Amino acid sequence: MATTSKYNIYINEKSLIITSEVPKDLINYQLVEAQSFDFEKFYQALRKNPNSLFVMVCNDPKMVFKTIKDKVRVIEAAGGLVKNEDGKYLFIYRNGRWDLPKGKLEPKEKKKEAAVREVEEECGLKVKKLNEKIIKTYHVYEIKGKPVLKISHWYAMQAKGNQKLVPQLEEGITEVKWFAKQDFSIIKSNTFGNILEVINFVC
Repeated sequence: MATTSKYNIYINEKSLIITSEVPKDLINYQLVEAQSFDFEKFYQALRKNPNSLFVMVCNDPKMVFKTIKDKVRVIEAAGGLVKNEDGKYLFIYRNGRWDLPKGKLEPKEKKKEAAVREVEEECGLKVKKLNEKIIKTYHVYEIKGKPVLKISHWYAMQAKGNQKLVPQLEEGITEVKWFAKQDFSIIKSNTFGNILEVINFVC
């Protein structure tokens, strides 16, 4: 049975969308053949491909994604989109870009617990309330020349806005700051595709 699920895998500044139907508003993309698809070969070939958006149309995106996941190393992470009483949202500045606090799950740690822990560690604040799960995002990076798939689980959170924010410098974080929605253009102009997916839920 066909599924309508869609997976957007971010790979550096590029992305691969696995879907049962090409989104109507999509332009300037390259189609990718689903049959005999080898993700590692695709990943290596991206370096010489000038295109930035790739689309694979298939009957069962979930199964195709599972096939990719089964063949690469997978790291689970969790993080949060934190809102304060003034309606502002918490962002971190890490390695030259605006980002959201997140990190890898510890052994046997639950996703919700990891999300809160990472937010508190990276930003130096206490989370007042953990709300619903927002989304899962997928991005690929490289370890020892091999692609690694990071699956990040994002949760909505609440916190008091008058806390002293302390960036976790050892994680490359140099600034932690609250932003109002009307200032999100600053974030959007210098962030990652997966972060845009998360903040689209409040824009």
